[in-house]
Amino acid sequence: MIPALAILLLAQLAGETLVRALSLPLPGPVAGLVLLTLVFLARPRLAEAVRPVAQAILAHLALLFVPAGTGVVGHLDRLGAEALPILAALVVSTLAALVAGAAAFVLVARATGAGDA
Repeated sequence: MIPALAILLLAQLAGETLVRALSLPLPGPVAGLVLLTLVFLARPRLAEAVRPVAQAILAHLALLFVPAGTGVVGHLDRLGAEALPILAALVVSTLAALVAGAAAFVLVARATGAGDA
């Protein structure tokens, strides 16, 4: 369990280091996840060794939202003062994500010929 957790943390560290060294406009953990995926593709047995730890972390993912909820409660006065811009950003970003997802679906359906049937 400890070696698998160390692999996950080292991947995050590698991603953070890469992003900072190259000044990439990407979060370090995302770069680390890409690196980890490439390592897993090259060494499938390593992926199988990390899988139980990753599944245990994912099973308790809700616990990771506790700090975020605490932060929201700690800034309720600011959220109240800026409720309209926050609401607008949430609505616009949600609609943009829906439109982008639908457009991607249509493009893939056209490219694969699935829309012809």
